[in-house]
Amino acid sequence: MSVLVFIEAKNKVSKAALEAVSYGSKIGSTTVITFGDISSDELAIVGEYGGEKVLIHRGINKSNDQQLTNLIHAAVESSGATIVVLSQDQTGKSIGPRVAAKLNAGHVSGAIDLPDTSNGFQVNTNVFSGKAMATVAVHSDKKVISILPNSISPEKTGGSTTIEEFDADLGEGKIVVKEMKTQGEGIPLPEAELVVSAGRGLKGPENWGIVEDLAKTLGATTACSRPVADIGWRPHHEHVGQTGIAIRPNLYIAAGISGAIQHLAGVNGSKVIVVINTDAEAPFFKAADYGVVGDAFEVLPRLNEAFKKFHNSQN
Repeated sequence: MSVLVFIEAKNKVSKAALEAVSYGSKIGSTTVITFGDISSDELAIVGEYGGEKVLIHRGINKSNDQQLTNLIHAAVESSGATIVVLSQDQTGKSIGPRVAAKLNAGHVSGAIDLPDTSNGFQVNTNVFSGKAMATVAVHSDKKVISILPNSISPEKTGGSTTIEEFDADLGEGKIVVKEMKTQGEGIPLPEAELVVSAGRGLKGPENWGIVEDLAKTLGATTACSRPVADIGWRPHHEHVGQTGIAIRPNLYIAAGISGAIQHLAGVNGSKVIVVINTDAEAPFFKAADYGVVGDAFEVLPRLNEAFKKFHNSQN
């Protein structure tokens, strides 16, 4: 099978991009399409994860859904790909359906593992906010698959890639992006493997230092519950849950969060969940792999010191 993988590579190739490339390479011969000013040296890593060729369009510097849709369509025609793979991030959620409509292709949104081709073409995906799994059969000639971040582990193949400039008339589009601002620093929540989160149990924004200190020690990204974002203690881009950002980290530490169903819906894909709460009856404990009944103001600093000692012993 011929596969086209779309990635966003602004300053460097992200983990989510490498997941998509690795996923595509396990399906078939893989060409990567991207855009912007990223250097060829940075793009070379794509070859290590199975990208046999990289096409880069230098004429787009800001994400424009219409132009990106046209870019992928043009790359499909150029490469002869029958399967398009992209990450189910903010851009993927926006352009995946557009690309599928333009290609007259079946679209699988939020795939969590590789397609099963033993009997047709079937892909598993999360449904009902991660409470169930659906097996989607795709019968169209062309197929578009959006994969959930951190659901596929990128694997090196030891290969290399060729990088080619790709020129196509993408049109101006009816929507023009005039400015883009980066929210926060560090690893974005959808890509984070380690997340430290807190809720109203922290009692106020002035106490968030113990959360940030632990996150810094672990190399983790910080997050919060919806009430915390709504009352302005933390920025809204840190809100995880059904109405915020859905995450699938390897480790999710939640302090002072009761675990309402809306919050669980956005974090229940985490590999390991650690809950810290003074209320032994908090519903979050039922979903936790590990639970600590205790005060976050005591537990988080002690955890931080323990991790520091462990790190120091390894150096």
